[in-house]
Amino acid sequence: MPRSRSHSTQTVTVLRALAADSSVWRHGYDLCQETGLKAGSMYPILMRLADRGLLETAWERNPPSGRPPRHLYRLTRSGATEAAQLGSSRDRRPGRSLAQLRARTEGA
Repeated sequence: MPRSRSHSTQTVTVLRALAADSSVWRHGYDLCQETGLKAGSMYPILMRLADRGLLETAWERNPPSGRPPRHLYRLTRSGATEAAQLGSSRDRRPGRSLAQLRARTEGA
C-alpha cells in the first residue's frame, strides 16, 4: 500500500510552476530560474514526480547548433490534477512565500 505523504514546500513550488501552463514542455534550468531552487534540489524533485507518474519527460528535439539536447518536463493529466488540488489541500503550507523558500534554500 503506497504511503500518503504531503509534498515538500519545494515540490509544491515546482508543481505550481509547471501547472502555470501544463501543456508546455519546460527545461529544468528554466524551472530553477523561475522557482529559485538550485539544480541539486530541482532534479531530484523532477525525477520523483516522473517516477510517481505526475510528470512526463522527453529529450529536446533539434537543439540549437553546438548544444546537446536537454531534458524536457511537463505535467501528466494526473500531475495537473494533483497541482490543481494543491490550492485547497493540506499540502499548502501557509506563511511560506517563494521569497522565504529562496532564502531558506540559498542559506542551505
